[in-house]
Amino acid sequence: MSELKQAGDPLSRVFQALADPTRRGILERLSAGPATVGELSEPFDISAPAISQHLRVLETSGLIERSTRAQWRVCTLRPEPLDAATAWVERNRALWQQKFDRLDDVLTDIRPGHADPTDRGRTPRSKE
Repeated sequence: MSELKQAGDPLSRVFQALADPTRRGILERLSAGPATVGELSEPFDISAPAISQHLRVLETSGLIERSTRAQWRVCTLRPEPLDAATAWVERNRALWQQKFDRLDDVLTDIRPGHADPTDRGRTPRSKE
């Protein structure tokens, strides 16, 4: 896995972390509870350094927390950054929906059989 340049702001780091399917899989596993690095790496056919890289991205984004219990490195999900990402999506969803609704209105107006919105007030030309 190539080294990613970490985004500067916290929300961008969260979306960058969520962009990778392996990291999303790790987060899904952690939603069931804390797990060791070994347990997290089991379902993936990638090297230990690659798993470490994914965990580092998740930790930097604030989505997981790593701790040591005896000889085990344990990872725990931290949902707060996901809450911030969800709030951002929800705030913007209404804006996007309004834009799609306006586009739908324009497309409805330009369908065959509908008046041309740019032709308001003009009389049709007669065909000669």
